[in-house]
Amino acid sequence: MQNQFNSPVDRLEKMREDALKGGGEKRIEAQHSKGKLTARERISLLLDPGTFEELGMLVTHRSTNFGLDKQKFLGDGVVTGYGKVNGRLVYVFSQDFTVLGGSLAEAHAEKICKIMELALENGAPVVGLNDSGGARIQEGVVSLGGYADIFYRNVQASGVVPQLSLIMGPCAGGAVYSPALTDFTFMVEGSSYMFVTGPNVVKTVTHEEVTSEELGGAKTHATKSGVTHFTAPHEAAAIEQAKTILGFLPQNCEEDPIALDYTFGDEKRPKLDDLIPENAQQPYDIREAISEIVDSDTFFEVQKDYAENIVVGYARLAGKSVGVVANQPAFLAGVLDIHASIKAARFVRTCDAFNVPLLVLEDVPGFLPGTDQEWNGIITHGAKLLFAFSEATVPRVTVITRKAYGGAYDVMNSRNIGADMVYSWPTAEIAVMGAKGAAEIIFRKEIKDASDPAAKLAEKEAEYAELFAHPYNAASRGYVDEVINPRDTREKLIKAFDMLKNKVRNNPRKKHGNLPL
Repeated sequence: MQNQFNSPVDRLEKMREDALKGGGEKRIEAQHSKGKLTARERISLLLDPGTFEELGMLVTHRSTNFGLDKQKFLGDGVVTGYGKVNGRLVYVFSQDFTVLGGSLAEAHAEKICKIMELALENGAPVVGLNDSGGARIQEGVVSLGGYADIFYRNVQASGVVPQLSLIMGPCAGGAVYSPALTDFTFMVEGSSYMFVTGPNVVKTVTHEEVTSEELGGAKTHATKSGVTHFTAPHEAAAIEQAKTILGFLPQNCEEDPIALDYTFGDEKRPKLDDLIPENAQQPYDIREAISEIVDSDTFFEVQKDYAENIVVGYARLAGKSVGVVANQPAFLAGVLDIHASIKAARFVRTCDAFNVPLLVLEDVPGFLPGTDQEWNGIITHGAKLLFAFSEATVPRVTVITRKAYGGAYDVMNSRNIGADMVYSWPTAEIAVMGAKGAAEIIFRKEIKDASDPAAKLAEKEAEYAELFAHPYNAASRGYVDEVINPRDTREKLIKAFDMLKNKVRNNPRKKHGNLPL
């Protein structure tokens, strides 16, 4: 054996050369033919040039069952290490589908766990590039144990360092639970999918005919399940999305997000004065308000195609990172329902975990009524959003643009659940319910007994509106700090968040709260 190499250095270089080949040229060609990049190509797109330091390149599996002793590849199907994204430290693992289908087993899992432990100890994000056929069947329970080792570390790292999962190919069975435990999931349209049980098992058990794409493709998880936060047309775009998200987040829970340089100018936005329609029943797009309020072209929406009645995402305000939560009147009138509540609650908790201040734009007519919502637990799911806001200790500012009705007013970061500042536009209506519904209940007898019930209803509706369909009662009680001209909103928010930048609020000492799951 020693005669194969001229020197120990030659031996090392040959091993490195073999490791870089992955599963070999034919398998790499097959990967490329599917429109997919290799594990190393993905890392090179993610990290700043020349910053990647690989760890565990020479690791191999230790199994001999079912011919595995003849199928040893250096690295064991996953490339791991660290580098920098826009100059900031990031740990990364990238599964290599060209090596044993990227299947996960003991050594493969150990490499990933090592990276996660380093990330925890050194306070830096973890980015996982997932492309795996699942557990390595030949290693049996050892493979399952490897998944569990990763899941455990996902949970330990949760809320400590940002964790991002990019799904670049298949992700099935137990493999899906690691991405589900991370902060953000990204999928590639047409080439990635996630499901616990595949189409063949589904057909056997439930007799449903379904394709992999229909069952767990990017579009399915973006629109129906909400499992993925982002979809992209190709892998390079998904990687760019991940880099964008990292720019809004700190390295860990002990740090604040990086603030960019900002030159102050005229912060008034006159377009906001004409945003709210005269007809209170007429919809408008809350994204128009967001784009005027935040720094130009900085809003990065999360879960855009899921629960569209609420809009969430990251932006910058005077160069500083903020999380935006906004009711969307253009979809289902902006009501809160099960999906919207879960989507917003998750986002609020993510922002709070990583010290990102919260901006809430409120135009909510209430919770969606109906047997479907009640029987599927709107009470519990709506309470998740209430819990998330109440627990959050980051600076929290609310702007009520129009409707703020009933229990939904309370839930959307009201003063009484801990909002630091609450602003209202003059168009706001803060009440238990709309004027028509309130009049029908309060003045039911008078309306019934009137010679002209319709005219009496209109009269009483106007009477109720005069009393409550404005923000001034709430302002007189201190529930609203200031009623402002819409054009002044951006200027007011910049000053408010700057005033709150050193906020300290500690929740009562406890093991953890009992989130309504």
